[in-house]
Amino acid sequence: MNKRPISENDLQAFVDDRLDPDRRAEVETYLAENPQARTRVGRLMALGSDLRAAFAPIAAEPVPPQLDLARLVAARRRPRVPAWQAMAAALLMTVGGLGGWVARGSMQEGTSGISALAQEAKANYVVYAPDRSRPIELAATDRDEIAHWFSDRLKRPIGVPDLSEAGYHLLGGRLVATAHGPAGMLMYDDKQGTRVVMLIRSYSDGGDVPMVDHIYGSIAGCAWVQKGLGYSLVAAADPEVLHPLVREIRRREAGAT
Repeated sequence: MNKRPISENDLQAFVDDRLDPDRRAEVETYLAENPQARTRVGRLMALGSDLRAAFAPIAAEPVPPQLDLARLVAARRRPRVPAWQAMAAALLMTVGGLGGWVARGSMQEGTSGISALAQEAKANYVVYAPDRSRPIELAATDRDEIAHWFSDRLKRPIGVPDLSEAGYHLLGGRLVATAHGPAGMLMYDDKQGTRVVMLIRSYSDGGDVPMVDHIYGSIAGCAWVQKGLGYSLVAAADPEVLHPLVREIRRREAGAT
């Protein structure tokens, strides 16, 4: 059976995480083979996160008394409805819709937890790992600047793990957008050119969560939470290949002050 071509609706649904697993895998394959589409999807993901962050303060404000839902319903039942009340009802619907969109991001972690973290890392791996021209913003030579950038945006000290003893060398990093706020993305590779992506972001529940393996077709990931930070390591490899890297990262982070 011929596969359906990837449409603009598919790309938007991928950004919004509304695809079924089979279709999502097809879109990921398409993005891996189409750099321009991959770049555009990355920008759409970043834009969505920026919009949610920009309107979050408005959505968090209490609804004014004059826009109380019970009052508006009672007003609509009267024979004659003043124009201002109709306008207020429309405004309430707008604020409610905006609140629902913003809440979409805030509720996702509560319903998905560490799975959301793993999905975010996998999505960024699909976008950036195949990119041979500019997969990162700052190179490995800017390790200190990367650490400062991540620390500033995540509001806590963030280190850049050295995985050279495990055979993986830092290529560099960039800041990326997720549904749960900014995240630091680090990229490593080995002598064979196998790339590994690590995503780091704040985890709202805090504390620690044991490591969990995730499999997405040919892509595997390991996600965990340590000291209130969520980590996810992703590569086109067996999870057993990632476990030594995870142990090394956790050992270094446990000893960090």
